[in-house]
Amino acid sequence: MRTFDANDPGRFIADFITGFHEELLSSEEDAEAVVDRYHAPDVVQIADGHWMDRAKLVAHTRPIRKRRPELRMSVHEAFADDDRLAARYTMHVRDPKRELDIEVCFFGHFAADGRLRRAHMLTRAVPVAG
Repeated sequence: MRTFDANDPGRFIADFITGFHEELLSSEEDAEAVVDRYHAPDVVQIADGHWMDRAKLVAHTRPIRKRRPELRMSVHEAFADDDRLAARYTMHVRDPKRELDIEVCFFGHFAADGRLRRAHMLTRAVPVAG
């Protein structure tokens, strides 16, 4: 994973999310090691009011590995200031049972090494693009 780059926050957030997803699905490596490569030990993510620390994040990877969804991202806008990044993007997700598009408003704080420390996300399902 590359270091946080405030000069191109849209590319950074797309690479961060898709890189994490791809490593989870392409590796037999323990999920904790993959999580730790992308997230600081004290990570906290709050998505739609649901709080997730490192242990919950690791547990969240198990169904992802089982379903093996495809993921594609469209970053609509992204802004960075020092170690903080705000972005609005759509995750296009497809697995054997469904296809969905999820719009995300993301506010994150990253460590100097590019790992996520804290994130607040608001999400909503949007109609799947044709």
